[in-house]
Amino acid sequence: MRIVFAGTPDFARLGLDALLRAGHHVPLVLTQPDRPSGRGMKLRPSPVKALAQEHGIPVAQPRSLRLDGKYPQDAQDARQALLDAAPALMVVAAYGLILPRWVLDLPVHGCFNIHASLLPRWRGAAPIQRAIQAGDELTGITIMQMDEGLDTGDMLLRRELAISDTHTAAQLHDELAQMGAEAIVDAVALLEKGQLKPSPQPAEGVTYAEKLDKAESPLDFTRSAVELARTVRAFNPVPGATARLPGLDQPVKVWAAQALARETDAAPGTLLQVTPEGIDFATADGILRVLELQKPGGKRQPVATFVQGWNRKH
Repeated sequence: MRIVFAGTPDFARLGLDALLRAGHHVPLVLTQPDRPSGRGMKLRPSPVKALAQEHGIPVAQPRSLRLDGKYPQDAQDARQALLDAAPALMVVAAYGLILPRWVLDLPVHGCFNIHASLLPRWRGAAPIQRAIQAGDELTGITIMQMDEGLDTGDMLLRRELAISDTHTAAQLHDELAQMGAEAIVDAVALLEKGQLKPSPQPAEGVTYAEKLDKAESPLDFTRSAVELARTVRAFNPVPGATARLPGLDQPVKVWAAQALARETDAAPGTLLQVTPEGIDFATADGILRVLELQKPGGKRQPVATFVQGWNRKH
């Protein structure tokens, strides 16, 4: 099938790669403009653009697709590129731009989205992290027919994945990216056979996965230890949970922690003990034991190594 692909990060790259391996023709790729990154802050292509270039696929990088928006020429150029590509279908995965109606209507079969949750739960920007943070036991991939709403379109195909009590956002991201790549290939195959059956999303069970904010990083010890341990996993690697320790001027990143079902009369946030097994904090309910940390500018360290170089005053 003739498919235009729109996506930006690694999550999307796997979907594009799977479609190419399945033999589909991709005449055009849309992705975000190159961003500065690395120590030298040089402009670097997105993972999707890099893969497209490896395959000699033309790439468009509009800053907006709104014909009446801030960058109308970008949108006009993208529109012409899409018209020239004449896609039967557009596949979208973590693209980062809102698709206006003219884009949704341009492909013969419209636009399919690879969404990393079981819709209608966790519509929005950060479904992987919010599912872990909320303590969900199940997540998955929904292939959705896109409309103008925020992840509100008809469901076309769903795949489920259990969330373990050790999953970090990074680990779950990688598993869902692979699942999404396989699911979109299956969805296109069903489309070609005329066997896709759209199903409206139920009105009940709708939740929104708000975009992650660095302001959420500091651990709030007035919450329970179980909630905080989930937050540490959900924010690994981005934005990273943080905590303040005695003797250190800046917060440290907390990369791993566990909830201990022990009660204490100490006020939430009190540093209870420091051992090679963990740094224990009192919370509103239970004790949070920190297991892996990182000083600003330093490397991640297991707690046994970290405490050896920590000049603390408490």
